[in-house]
Amino acid sequence: MENASLKDKAAQGVYWTSLQLVVNKFLSFGIKLVLAKVLYPDQFGLVGMAAVSISFITIFNDLGIGSALVQRKEDNIRDEHYHTAFWTGIVWSIVIYLFIYFIAAPFLAAFYKEPLLNKIIPVLSIGVLSSPVNMIHKIFLTKQMNFKKLAFIDNVSNILSGVLALTLAYSGAGVWSLVFNSVASFVIAMPLFFKATYWTPKFLWNKQAFKEIFGFGVYTTGTQVMNILMQNIDYLLIGKLVSAAALGKYTLAFVLTDTFRYQITGMINKVMFPIYSKKQNNHEVVKNMYFKVVKYNSLCVFPFMIFFIVLAEPIVLNFFGEKWLGSIEPLRILALSVMIHGLVNSHAILFRSLGKPRFEMKVQLIKALAYIPIIALGIYWYGVVGAAWAYVITKILEVIIAQYSLKQLLNITFLDIVLAIKVTLLASIAAFIFAKVLYNLGLHFLICTSVLVFVYSTIVWFFMSKELIGFYMSIRKSSNKGAVLV
Repeated sequence: MENASLKDKAAQGVYWTSLQLVVNKFLSFGIKLVLAKVLYPDQFGLVGMAAVSISFITIFNDLGIGSALVQRKEDNIRDEHYHTAFWTGIVWSIVIYLFIYFIAAPFLAAFYKEPLLNKIIPVLSIGVLSSPVNMIHKIFLTKQMNFKKLAFIDNVSNILSGVLALTLAYSGAGVWSLVFNSVASFVIAMPLFFKATYWTPKFLWNKQAFKEIFGFGVYTTGTQVMNILMQNIDYLLIGKLVSAAALGKYTLAFVLTDTFRYQITGMINKVMFPIYSKKQNNHEVVKNMYFKVVKYNSLCVFPFMIFFIVLAEPIVLNFFGEKWLGSIEPLRILALSVMIHGLVNSHAILFRSLGKPRFEMKVQLIKALAYIPIIALGIYWYGVVGAAWAYVITKILEVIIAQYSLKQLLNITFLDIVLAIKVTLLASIAAFIFAKVLYNLGLHFLICTSVLVFVYSTIVWFFMSKELIGFYMSIRKSSNKGAVLV
């Protein structure tokens, strides 16, 4: 009965987080499409410099406390854990923001030789102050697996911040339209989170509670530092060694590929982290869940990447214009890297949910030691195209390292992973061949897109129709149940 209830909650979580992702992705894509037509690559690059630079600092903002509270079992968590986490986060975020304002912003402006960063970075960092305020509310909703409310808050805040960004862009605000788009969603979400949980902090801070959550969180923070370093070192070096315009073009390619993959993965992880944590003592159940996660991640992501590999040129030229021509080649290459990464999607969150944050941090450290020099050399020799190819190489190494770790922890082999996504691989290869041949024959890219979608969908449906219908029915059943419960 407990397993059935957990499956219902998982299906409900997938439904609401999928809805959240669809709304956010189409909204984000639409906003970037409009902004890319109004603004210029160097303006995107300037905000990219600021965002990447402060991400190295803001990663220390929650000290891994959020993950520690979600992973902690219900019988081992007390009210003082939540209140201690809240006030620790508030005080620490103020310290972080003051550091950014007085030290980081002036240093980064001088580092990039872009004086405007001294003004952009403090504004862009306002999210540092609002993040700990929202943290406890997110934890409550996540532990309750109330993904409906999480999706509602996320969608409303992103829609309103998107409208603000577009209004500012058409009013001539330039680069500030991008800055406020990033900041507004955090601020708008604050009252919505308070209303969703009705949780209010008490003036309570407990030393023992802090030690208990910080002991887990310190390793999670270490892992996040490695992740941020690996995710953003390419942005940092392109901005420094090449130009703001080159970074803007690379950013567009990255947003359409790896950022999309990250959003899909984030959606699944949001649902699976509390579920993995509840089943952390049953490794066989966790293994089977992980295979499904990899399968459905790849099923969703691969057709989009095939689309960009084959049709990057007409997409960029028709939707964004010739000023973004330099994004075409990185877009194709990064799409390939995303497909490679699909072989080990969401492995890090699996380690964390099993209560092994130290193991997770070690794995990420090993990857970082290989990743950083490869990316640096790629950018130094070949600019943004070199960065993209270096990203492919690092993803291959990540698959090797992650696969070794999965074998050690859960006895998951590479063959197990390939078998889990065999239908997706077959459909992707066929779709690529058909679309590539038709495009080379000179057919319009919309016709090629239609054929790609048809071939991919037909093969997937032929082999997985019963499974997909069953999955859809469970989601529908759970979403109806969720509409009553929430």
